[in-house]
Order: sequence, then structure tokens, then C-alpha cells
Amino acid sequence: MQQDTVRASAFAMPLTSPAYPAGPYRFRNREYLIITYRTDPQKLRDLVPEPLQVREPLVKFEFIRMPDSTGFGDYTESGQVIPVTFRGRKGSYTHCMFLNDHPPIAGGRELWGFPKKLASPTLRTETDTLVGTLDYGPVRVATGTMGYKHRAADLASVKASLAEPNFLLKIIPHVDGTPRICELVEYHLEDVELRGAWTGPAALNLWSHALAPVAELPVLEVVSAVHIVADLTLALGKVVHDYLAEAEPHYRKGRTHVFAE
Repeated sequence: MQQDTVRASAFAMPLTSPAYPAGPYRFRNREYLIITYRTDPQKLRDLVPEPLQVREPLVKFEFIRMPDSTGFGDYTESGQVIPVTFRGRKGSYTHCMFLNDHPPIAGGRELWGFPKKLASPTLRTETDTLVGTLDYGPVRVATGTMGYKHRAADLASVKASLAEPNFLLKIIPHVDGTPRICELVEYHLEDVELRGAWTGPAALNLWSHALAPVAELPVLEVVSAVHIVADLTLALGKVVHDYLAEAEPHYRKGRTHVFAE
């Protein structure tokens, strides 16, 4: 294969059969259970990277069913999202994500910088209760419950929240183990068609795990919960801050490269 062919064909790995296709990435009947809770403000400040700023000591624990997603298939994910500001704009920072499907793990990490790891989340309706669970291997690390469609939510405010910017810390290492990419990425959800949204009583339990440390942001008080069903497009991102730009001479100095002739 000639070098020009490599350059023209390169999108994702493996070269001749990428783990995921090129976008756009459209999701239909995407279902959310989002439980917002109050946590330790100091722990949040220790985790959220500058120049993002913590808005208030809240965390959104999300369980998301995606039965029909372009290129990624049918999967479920779960994780923690933190309300933040960036240069005066309100948004959300994705702290961790766990899901059960390889293509969106690979694509999410490589394209946007989503902090995705393999696990076993679920979201289902049990009689009169919406139930979300997250297992890491055989160990349960999170369970969220909400009364099923107790009250209609304000659709305008829900849609406005989905339109806010989202931020990710994208890290890709160099072959020598030093960071080659370390960037703050902003992305948006587009063409959102809100099919419905509801609120109700909710509860959330988190358990400690060495490799899925969701309990490091403890639940002090459940503030609210929302159940959302929507169609939407996951747009590609843009870099809004480069952590290596100012430190580039330092990182370059520490690298050694060997080039084959």
C-alpha cells in the first residue's frame, strides 16, 4: 500500500477495517435517567481540570439507553457529569463513562476524548420504577431508581439543558508514553427532537471500587431526577484549550525519538 493511499484512507484503526465508521452519529429513541445529587465541593474542585470552574457542588449521574445509534448499534452507558463554567459559559464536564459496546468506546475516546471504559450498565422499567444499574465486572457500583413518569417535566428547560456545551479532557499518549495530545474539547448535541421528559422521586446508591471510583463523589443529597427520551445527533468537537501548548518545550525536551532510515 502506497503512502498516499495510507494518508487518503486513514480514519481510525485498524486502517483497513476501522472499529467505527465516520459520522454523522444519529441516535433515535435515546433514553436518559439523570439523577442530580449534591456532593463534597472540595472533591469536585480536585477533579475538575482548569480552566473549567465548578458551578456548584452537584453531580449528574446518568444512565443512558441507546437502542438505535448510527454506526455504534445498540448499547447502554452510565457515568458522572459535573456542571461547570468555561470562560463565563455554562456547560458540563464528563468525568467518567462506562459502557458495554466496543465501537463507541473506541470512537468516543479517539474522536472526542470521552473517558469511556468497558462495564455493564443497564436501564429498564421494572413495574412502576425506572431502574439504572452499573456493574464493573461482577461488582455492583451504582443503582439509581425513579418513579416512572410521575410528572411531566418542563420541555423547554430540558431542551435548553441538552443544548448546553459539553467539555471533555482528551488525552492520547505518544509512543514514548508522554502525552502527545492533552486538550479540552467542546462538543454539542444537535438536531434534538425531544419526545418526552418526566420527573419523579428518585434515589441513588454508589459503592466503592478501585477501578470504577464513582463513590469518590459521595451522594450527600439527591436534588432532582429526570427521565428523557429524544432523538439527537452527536456532533464532532473542537479544541478550546491545549494543555501542552505552553509546556511544549518541556515535553519535547523529555522525549527521545528514534527514526528509521
